Parts: sequence; C-alpha cells; structure tokens
Amino acid sequence: MTETPFRSLKLVPKAESPQSAKDFKTDQEVRWCPGCGDYAILAAVQAFMPELGIRRENTVFVSGIGCSSRFPYYMNTYGMHSIHGRAPAIATGLATSRTDLSVWVVTGDGDALSIGGNHLIHALRRNVNLKILLFNNRIYGLTKGQYSPTSELGKITKSTPMGSLDAPFNPLSLAIGAEAGFVARTIDSDRKHLQSVLRAAAEHEGTAFVEIYQNCNIFNDGAFEVLKDASTAERALIRLEHGQPIRFADQGVFRDPASGTLFTAEVTAANEGEVLVHDAHAADPATAFALSRLADAHTLDHTPIGVLRSVERPVYDSLMADQLAAAVDRSGPGELAALLAGSDTWTVD
Repeated sequence: MTETPFRSLKLVPKAESPQSAKDFKTDQEVRWCPGCGDYAILAAVQAFMPELGIRRENTVFVSGIGCSSRFPYYMNTYGMHSIHGRAPAIATGLATSRTDLSVWVVTGDGDALSIGGNHLIHALRRNVNLKILLFNNRIYGLTKGQYSPTSELGKITKSTPMGSLDAPFNPLSLAIGAEAGFVARTIDSDRKHLQSVLRAAAEHEGTAFVEIYQNCNIFNDGAFEVLKDASTAERALIRLEHGQPIRFADQGVFRDPASGTLFTAEVTAANEGEVLVHDAHAADPATAFALSRLADAHTLDHTPIGVLRSVERPVYDSLMADQLAAAVDRSGPGELAALLAGSDTWTVD
C-alpha cells in the first residue's frame, strides 16, 4: 500500500484571481469581549489565508463550542459551528470524503481537552489531513470563569474557590503522545510568529496541531504576560528554529549525557558547543516531548514556541482511498441497496 498522501493543499483547487484579507471577512459583527485575544488570532488568520491561494469555496472551518468556536461565523468560507468537543470527528468525515477541501478545526482548551479529548487524540493518531488550532486561555471563558483542563494546579476560579486539585494537561505533550506528526505552539499577540506557524502547518501533510496561547482578559487576564512583556519574555521564552542551537538570552538548552533529559543553563565558552540543536524532523519524538515539558506550569519560565515536531507519516485519507480503490478493483463498484439487504437481514412478520 502506498504511503503517498492522497490529498494535499496542492491538489485543492486554486483561486482564479488573487484574494485579500477582506475576501475572508464576513458581514457578521465580531462579538467577543473587548480586548480578547481571539480578535488578534482572527485578524492574523484572515490575513494569512490568501497566501494559500485556495478558493474560499474550498476552505472549511469547523468548530465545537466555546468562545473560540464562534470563528466560522467570521470567516467568509464554508464552515460549521458544531457540537461540543466533536469538531475533530466531524472534520474527519469531511476531510476524508471531500478531498478537494482544505479543512481547519478551531477549538479551545475546554472544548478539545475535556469533552472532546477522545476525538482529538484519535484524529491525531489517525493523521487525518486536518489543521487543528487550539486556543488555550487556561480557563472556561464562555461559561464565565470555571477552571479548565489546562488550568494550573491550585488555580482559584468560580468552580475551584479553594484551588484546583487537577493536574493540568500539557497540550503539546498530549499531541506528541498521540503520535501527531506536526506539533507547534505560538502566541495570539505575536502576529508574525503566529502566521509563520500557520504557514508551516498549512504546508504539512496530515494532521497539524497548533496550540495558541490566547489571553482571556475578563476571566484570566495576564495568564501569559510573562511571555509578552519585553522585560520578562527574553528569559522566559524559547524560540525554536529547525537546525539552530536552542538559545535564549544568555541561556541554552542542554542534554544530560547520563539521563538524556533536557535542562537549561548559562551558555559559556566552555559549553557553547554542547547547546542542543533543534531537529523538528527527528523521527523519534523523545526530544520533542522533552521540549514540551521544559516550561514551568506556574511561572511559564522556559516556554518553547515554534514548531516542536514536523515529520511525515502515512496520511489517513490516502490509506482509506487506497483501500476503496483496491475494493473496487477486486469486487467492482458497490451497491448501497445490496449492502443494506445483504445476507444478514431478515423479515419479522
């Protein structure tokens, strides 16, 4: 069975004339809380989509439930505001049955990692040709401020007045553990970086998982301020670039030769040659997983952003198409009526 991807962006019909960000804006009033990070993400996506050169009629945004899930209303493409947590499942059916479409999933940390957790990990392990954008604000915003699956331990919210007892999910670690071929993280307010990650995700064959740190200024304001404030970001943020030493400020990322674990330390003339060089295309996910664990869940020190992993895997769409083609070659085109009235049916008087 061939491992060549069946559908890629190159096979999706191209627009006949250049498009602009205005073409991807709808006439709907954008309704998020003033100052919400979702505005920045929406503007970045609308400005980025024309780069793909794909017709709006061949682009689909599928969302679940949550603040982020209002996204399809504001994208002048086809779209569906679907069921809580089920966006990956619905998008899977769409992507595998309509190979002429570029399918994007927009979800949040509550939608994707709570009720939708099972759908998310199976879409990732199957490697369906989807682009999944997970907006992570570490809180339930739409339902007014309860703790979410990514809220830090001890988080005080309306539903955890004495502090959360739940250990939070690390979305990147979860995605890598589910065998995702493309895993990345970016930040809502860093438009240049956000669009560079979107570009890499769009070019990837199979499932691309992008976590976007998104500020909820009403119920969890400043959750990622340490990564945005110039006075702290230099030492807290690690910008990953494939093929480059992983350095930030005067620090670097090193590998312990005895245990294989990663750690950060000051870069000196003596150890400069030992700084870990980032390899996003490494087949073994161990280093990418270790990078996803560098950040401190409370302080956010040593938070990597960028593409952690980008490797080629057989794409589900292609494998399914191969099976269907083989079945037709062996037995000829199927007939639905014959299938429904097959040998395992009977009539009850």
